[in-house]
Amino acid sequence: MKVMLSCGEPSGDLYAGALTTQILRLDPTADVFGLGGECVAAAGGRLVADYRGLAVTGLTEVLPALPRLWATYRRLVRVAREERPAVFVAIDYSGFNFHLCRAIAALGIPVVYYISPQVWAWRSGRLRAMARFVTRALVIFPFEERLYRKQGIPVTFVGHPLVDLTAPSVGRDAFRQEHGLGGTAPTIAILPGSRSNEVRLILPDLVRAAERIVRAVPTAQFVVARAPHLPDRLLEPLAGLTTTTSRPVCVVEGRTNDVLAAADVVLTASGTATVQAAIHERPMVVVYRLSSLTYLLGRRFVEVDAFGMVNLVAERMIVPEFLQERFTPAAVAAEAVRFLTDEVRAADTRADLRQVREQLGGPGASRRAAEEVLAVATGKRGTSGGAASAQDLLEQ
Repeated sequence: MKVMLSCGEPSGDLYAGALTTQILRLDPTADVFGLGGECVAAAGGRLVADYRGLAVTGLTEVLPALPRLWATYRRLVRVAREERPAVFVAIDYSGFNFHLCRAIAALGIPVVYYISPQVWAWRSGRLRAMARFVTRALVIFPFEERLYRKQGIPVTFVGHPLVDLTAPSVGRDAFRQEHGLGGTAPTIAILPGSRSNEVRLILPDLVRAAERIVRAVPTAQFVVARAPHLPDRLLEPLAGLTTTTSRPVCVVEGRTNDVLAAADVVLTASGTATVQAAIHERPMVVVYRLSSLTYLLGRRFVEVDAFGMVNLVAERMIVPEFLQERFTPAAVAAEAVRFLTDEVRAADTRADLRQVREQLGGPGASRRAAEEVLAVATGKRGTSGGAASAQDLLEQ
């Protein structure tokens, strides 16, 4: 059984690694290969290409990566043609995977789209395009199921894999002690993103916000979740925060869940980290910034009022979010200080986040996704067939 997959960023690699683990548990003889990273390799997958260096966001930001993207695309299509996998699994990363899915579907290979792209948020016309080349979509948010089904796309809600992947490795107190953090001091986690272009645009203003927070809450301490493989130069703005707080800012790589479990409030770039923070029930301030040209070119395609995933799942604004020119140090600091000083607001937000967590389905999302992938690969699941609905999983 050959299963080919493609993911192009750290979160996708995390999900792909968990999926690979479950596929190999269900079928130890399976050969899982494709575009991935450390998580896929550690789970027993075979890397045809490494995603690192391809993870960029935005319309203009992608231009420097185009030569490598094109070379990787051609290589993956060639491998699919030569190895003839029983199924191809695309994992998020829609700008690249959409083109790859079309090419691989044209070879007669069934396509499963896992962590289906958020085309309902922008460029919803892509849903109609997906109907032409996707054998089955596996979605992780309950509201996605009805949107995909409405467009005639065979879809299964499997739940969110992060439900199984967010346990901290150590306790809150142990983590704080390990990293020299005060046991009772207000702790703010800073999650500036996993891609270099994100961190470059987001971290400096988060540091300025942190400096304002210290002026309002002098005992505040900060811990930064650093994504793997980020260049050191991107973290240079933290030096200013160290000067302001008169003590080193704790930077931790590869342990986002430990960072979130130890925090009282989170300042985070929009993305997967917001879901992780919600699962940990941590009040957060969500921010994002694109280059001005990318924002101007892309905003006319946006079809939702919120961009933070927790607000989209809740279908109302439960945490503050700031995009582009609204993302200012003063605005972020004011909201963070409110969470730190207003116990009622913080408790209400934690309760709202608990409800979001309950909308993500029960444990076992990666296992359910693996079962769906193998069912498509063996012809037991095609463009129709019964499956647990979103409501079924939420009631488990």
